[in-house]
Amino acid sequence: MSGSVETLKATSNGLRGALPIQLAQPTPLFDDDVKNLLKFHGIYQQHDRDVRGRNNRVYSFMVRSRIPGGRLNAFQYLIHDALADAFGQHDLRLTTRQGIQLHGVIKENLKPTLRGLNETLISTLAACGDVARNVMFCPAPFGDPVREQIQAVAQAISDHLRPHTRAYHEIWLEDEEGNKVRQSLESAAQEAAATDTAATDTTAEIEPIYGKTYMPRKFKIALAFPGDNCTDIFSNDIGLVGLVAEDGETVHGYNLYVGGGLGQTHNAAETFPHLAEPLGYASHEQVLDVVEKIVLVQRDFGNREDRKLARMKYLVYNWGIEAFRAKVFEYLGYELEPVHPMPDMGYDDHMGWHEQRDGRWFCGIYVENGRVADAGATRIRSGLRAVIQKYKPNVTITGQQNIILSGFQAEERDAVDALLAEYNIAPIESLSRVRRHSMACPALPSCGLALAEAERYLPSLIDELEPIVAELGLDQEDFSIRMTGCPNGCARPYVADLGIVGRTLGKYNLHLGGNMEGTRLNTLYQELVPAAELPQLVRNVLTAYLATRTPQERVGDWASRLGAETIAQHVAQQTSVEHASADKSAPITA
Repeated sequence: MSGSVETLKATSNGLRGALPIQLAQPTPLFDDDVKNLLKFHGIYQQHDRDVRGRNNRVYSFMVRSRIPGGRLNAFQYLIHDALADAFGQHDLRLTTRQGIQLHGVIKENLKPTLRGLNETLISTLAACGDVARNVMFCPAPFGDPVREQIQAVAQAISDHLRPHTRAYHEIWLEDEEGNKVRQSLESAAQEAAATDTAATDTTAEIEPIYGKTYMPRKFKIALAFPGDNCTDIFSNDIGLVGLVAEDGETVHGYNLYVGGGLGQTHNAAETFPHLAEPLGYASHEQVLDVVEKIVLVQRDFGNREDRKLARMKYLVYNWGIEAFRAKVFEYLGYELEPVHPMPDMGYDDHMGWHEQRDGRWFCGIYVENGRVADAGATRIRSGLRAVIQKYKPNVTITGQQNIILSGFQAEERDAVDALLAEYNIAPIESLSRVRRHSMACPALPSCGLALAEAERYLPSLIDELEPIVAELGLDQEDFSIRMTGCPNGCARPYVADLGIVGRTLGKYNLHLGGNMEGTRLNTLYQELVPAAELPQLVRNVLTAYLATRTPQERVGDWASRLGAETIAQHVAQQTSVEHASADKSAPITA
């Protein structure tokens, strides 16, 4: 598989391949080669997995926007919303990488969807595929100089690493005359390939960073505001932390971390989640050069034989951080300083009302599992649309799949709250903490990799956990629950206090011991737990936590300290005591 993907990229003529030809064909899907190329254009081919039978498949496409730092203006958000009605399934999906996904787009509507987005200066190019994907940064729009400087670097990195190919523009955006030119180029490319001279094809652009075969796998970059790891930088291939000068207004440089990534494969010990390791310190002027050279090292030495082992985390792990650092310095032609002292890495989801530097206000609004949809009495999609249409705020997507609206006058706050209430959109203060800090990936029915439910199941699991948490007196405790339908870790479950990972339909692995700051991996506690048993299992774990924690010790810290085996022993003892107590209190019958 890996070899075929590498060959496909090398011979794709700058990500074109047969995509232009098959796009014009009256079929509902693309073949496997084009399906892989589509990802580079920000598109995933999917089918409804609730519909059983290969011959009954209903195909559609997910279109993902690339939005550095998650920042949009009001019009750009409203275009996404309008396209969801015109060409999608009437909802939006906010992603854990601060993007927006449109689901349910059929093949014939791909081009008008992408054109509609690009007319507002939103692109889907490189939102997926073996490239540097959407660059993340703290979404809080306080408007202070430090945040604006780091956001500018996030944008510069995104721009610098964007593919240079004109294929995206030619295929999706050009008018009919441009398409005629493109078709003639495609014909020339096919003739060259047929005569085994594709290597001399002059119609393909030069990719100065990626080359013909792009990256071995996807590549993720995130930046953090000092002290706030709401973007989970240590879970990325490259994580950067801005460091502030004594004036409190200027970013003098960045600590860089490399080799993070959370995906793994069940029953494949050679795959594993890994947190990024410290590379060094780069000044503000050096940072773009350093990021590029890290990308080049992964491009040149990442595993292209086995896609399961192709992420940069395996290169860093196998070489060791010292050897990796030396290779980066070789590519740079100079050495970096060691990492500077780090600020304490906290966590803030930026929900609720906050005052901005200019005296205006922003409001963080919770979106359960990122699904912006009208469901029953809660009409979050209509409510967001109403507020954005009326007040024209700036919009930011968070790394927790929530949304921030900013730029409100102080006197507008009550009216905004009232308008949201009309659509039954709950203020953050009314949500339980266990729900507020939960997160799930889409999983079934759209994701082809999903082994179990996630987005459709987690809300009902939280419904069951809320009274349990309240009964145990833990409703004021902050701990994270993250669920994915497969081990690839899109909702970052392996750094959560409680991570729940789909193993097979209706069964999950439970992991314990991460933290909300994203600085520690959790570990496997129990495998193949039936969904119906998860609430009681979590109750047992939390009961053991209450009995054995130290003062002020948080759930994840406790689980990390004790370890899975010791926790299991405490749970078994507690369960035995409860059973004995129940037996004693049972009535005697004749």
